[in-house]
Amino acid sequence: MILNFSDYSENQRYHLMTQTLIPRPIAWALTFSGTNIVVNEATQSVEQNQLNLAPFSYFTAVSSTPALLMLSVGKKPTGESKDTLTNVVKNKKMVIHIASEQQAGLVTQTAATLPHGQSELELTDESNNTDLHLKTVPFDGFPLPRLEQCDIAYGCELYEIKEIKDSPLTLILVEVKQIYISDSVMDVDAKNRIKVHADKVNPLARLGGGEYSGITAPFSKVRPA
Repeated sequence: MILNFSDYSENQRYHLMTQTLIPRPIAWALTFSGTNIVVNEATQSVEQNQLNLAPFSYFTAVSSTPALLMLSVGKKPTGESKDTLTNVVKNKKMVIHIASEQQAGLVTQTAATLPHGQSELELTDESNNTDLHLKTVPFDGFPLPRLEQCDIAYGCELYEIKEIKDSPLTLILVEVKQIYISDSVMDVDAKNRIKVHADKVNPLARLGGGEYSGITAPFSKVRPA
């Protein structure tokens, strides 16, 4: 079957793309909704009720020099900009987490549309599943905290905003300034090379519709010379 995209609506094209470009990584993006990021010197923390957390599956790495990540952000049902875009334009900072398969329920909860300034972290604090209850911890050397439960987190600064013509989507390019990797998912060899074990990270991937996926056992292939 060959489908001509000119015959399909925007919504139909979205569903075709998200059901075929699979699996996609998820950017679990944390931003600050206040006017200025003020870190409490005693606790090295910011006000958790001013933190926004949302998942985006139009997400990828685009460059190593500079180290850039890109995510695509749509509009709220009201037509307003989503809080992630509003916050990163205002404060220039973002922490992107890689969620695990076990956190699929929480990732989905944080996709809810909330009034600007209401924190998804507050909604999940009273989750019935206390084992997956979200908590932030200081991200050493970065003004925003990171989620304690995630094994990988990128401390990012806004690099560029690109509006897509005739589209409700906005591309956010952020530059990675530092990365947190849990010791439990990595090894360092004698040559100081870092090996991250994908099976220990067990990253959550996005499919089409309401479907998600984990990963199977990783395997290696030798590239041709």
